[in-house]
Amino acid sequence: MANTFTQLYVHIVFSVKGRKNALQTENKESLHKYITAIVQKRNVKMMAINSMPDHIHIFLGLCPDISVSDIVRDIKHSSTNFINNKRWANGIFYWQEGYGAFTYSQSQINNVVKYIINQEIHHHKKTFREEYIELLKLFNIQYDEKYLFDI
Repeated sequence: MANTFTQLYVHIVFSVKGRKNALQTENKESLHKYITAIVQKRNVKMMAINSMPDHIHIFLGLCPDISVSDIVRDIKHSSTNFINNKRWANGIFYWQEGYGAFTYSQSQINNVVKYIINQEIHHHKKTFREEYIELLKLFNIQYDEKYLFDI
C-alpha cells in the first residue's frame, strides 16, 4: 500500500482447547518455527513467540492489510493441522475458541518480548488463568468469566 505508514504491535494469547497440557516441550521449537513461517508468509513480522503446555503467546508487528482475526485464524488452522499430522497430541488437538489481543507501542516492545521469552519463569509464580485475567484487567477489557475458558 503506497503512502501507508503504520506501527501495529499486537500480543496474541490463546490456549489449548480444554486447557489440556498438549504442547510438549520437545516439539516447542518446531511449532514456533512453523507458526513463524505462517506469519511471515502473510508479511507479518514475528517479534516473539513462546508456548507453555496449555497456551501460547505470539507478539507480532502487523501490516495494515491483515486483521488480527485473520492472522489468528491462519495460525490456529494451520498449526492445528501441523500438530495433528505430526501426532504430537494424545488424541485430536484443537485450540480453544477465541483469543486475547493486546496492542503495544514502540517503546514497550523490549518489555513485551522479555515477558514472552520468560514465560517459564513467569508461570512459576502465576497460573495461565491468573495471567490472562491480569492482562484483561490491565487493558480494561470487560469480560464474563464463564466465557474465558473451556471447562
